[in-house]
This record gives sequence, structure tokens and C-alpha cells, in this order.
Amino acid sequence: MSEIATQRLQADPEGLARGAGILRSGGLLAFPTETVYGLGGDACNDRAVARIYEAKGRPSFNPLIVHLADLDAVKALVVWSDLAEAAAAAFWPGPLTMVLPLRESAKVSKLVTAGLDSLAVRMPANPVARALLAEFGGPVAAPSANRSGRISPTRAEHVLDTLDGRIEGVLDGGRCDVGLESTILGLAGKPTLLRPGRIGIDALSQVLGRPVMERKDREQISAPGQLSSHYAPRARVRLNAAEWQEGEARLGFGQTEGDCDLNLSPSGDLVEAAANLFEYLHRLDADGAETIAVMPVPHVGLGIAINDRLSRAAAPRD
Repeated sequence: MSEIATQRLQADPEGLARGAGILRSGGLLAFPTETVYGLGGDACNDRAVARIYEAKGRPSFNPLIVHLADLDAVKALVVWSDLAEAAAAAFWPGPLTMVLPLRESAKVSKLVTAGLDSLAVRMPANPVARALLAEFGGPVAAPSANRSGRISPTRAEHVLDTLDGRIEGVLDGGRCDVGLESTILGLAGKPTLLRPGRIGIDALSQVLGRPVMERKDREQISAPGQLSSHYAPRARVRLNAAEWQEGEARLGFGQTEGDCDLNLSPSGDLVEAAANLFEYLHRLDADGAETIAVMPVPHVGLGIAINDRLSRAAAPRD
């Protein structure tokens, strides 16, 4: 693809107006959410959605999340339900994506759903994202704003690391608060956790009043972020490191006996660790080490989502 002059826009009224203009013209705009930066394109524009796949180098069988400003806009695209209503009342706007049956009348590009009869939808809480969506006035398809399979971006600089010259603009809203992609809840059939995130399975089950099942990795891809190799730095990732090896970049968690290059949370706070995860992987990868060794992270609560991202980062690559 030919190189594009990527604009870096400020999160002010002028920047929001210019960003919405990029989307209306079929261009691609990276923007912040509370989770990570998304790579936005008009979800109703086939060419814009195709360019998202092209810019990311993303497999076309991996569906996209559509970001919307309000519930009326969501309900125009998907078949709503009592379960969806309960989840939205508890967690929207916020870091929850729901996969629901696609309405026959929905005008979104078929490339967004990757041929599925369901659609992933989300109402982000980040004020910059909400202002942009309101300014644009339509559905925005937005996977994470990075080359496919690489570390998700939590700052504008991370976006430019892999997408500078490939997209029209990035709306700089500072660092993302959550730093980990949204939880994905499947409601096109029995309630199923399709991707773990800040909102855990127990909280979802409690709000829905019924158990939420967990997706098995061998099942067909039904939502973003399910590829076995994903969120990967250039360096190899070694998990559950009990000791450091010569030449490794060292990523710690909690109290450590030996020195580490960076520590996700010296106090063992999983929320802090989630917010730092992609930021620290970016930093260590930029230092040029061939391997990043990661200390064990407890597989409880938000640690389940952190370990999901780490296991995909460490998976064998094609």
C-alpha cells in the first residue's frame, strides 16, 4: 500500500471535528478508548472496513467490534434481549463488548462480521471516544490500532510505531486507563465468555442471573482476539519465569528476589498490572531483547485476562 501522511490530532473540538471528517471520507482514524486505542473506520463503508484489514494485515475471518454512541444506535444493528439489557445496565458505557444476532436491516459492511450472522457491539466509556462517536454520528468498526498479532496500543505513540504512514490520523487522548481489551460476552446463543477482560465471568453471571459458559479455544472464531497467536511483541515471550536467564528482558510481578527491568505491579495489584501490561511489553520490545521473560501472574480475577493475553503473546507464530 502507498504511504499516507498520518495526522496526529489533539482531543479538542477542532481535532474531534477533523477526526470525524476523516471517518466520513472513508479514512482510518485511531482513537483512545478506556481499554486500548482502536483503529476506526466507517462500519457501513465496505472500502473503509477493507482498509482496516489491509492496514493491520489482519486475517479476514477475524470479525471486528463496532463502537456506538448510545443504546438506540446499538439496537438498530442487533436483536436486543433481556439479557443484553441487564448487561448494558450494569456495564455500559464501559469495557464490555456483546455479540448479538445481527438485524437483517443492519447496514453495516459484511466485512465487519467476517461472514457471521452476529455482530460485536460496544459503548466505550472514554470521553474522547464518546465525543468522537457523537461527532461522527454513526457506527465505527474498530479493532485495536496495531499491526495484526502485535502488542495492543495504550498510547498514541504505540499506534504510530506500527501504523504511521498506513492510516490518515490518530486522535491523541493520552494513556488508556484499563490497558486491556474489553471483555466479550456472547449472547447470540447461551451466554458465553468469548474473551476475558476487566469484567469477570462471576460478575457477568451475577448480573445475568445465570451461569456464563467459557469458550473453548478449539471452537470456531466468533469474536475478536481469539487467534492462538495474538498481542505478540517481536521478541519471544517466556512465561512463568522462576529465574532470569542471560540476555533476557525481565518483566516482574509482585515482590521479586532479583532485579527485573520492569514490574507490572510491585504490590501485586492485578488492576495495576493489567493497565501496565501492553505498555511494558512495548518498552521491553523496543529495547531489542530476543526474549522477554515474565514472572507468574496469579490466575484469579483479572489475572485470568492478563494470562490470556500473555499466553497468546507467547504462542508459536506462523
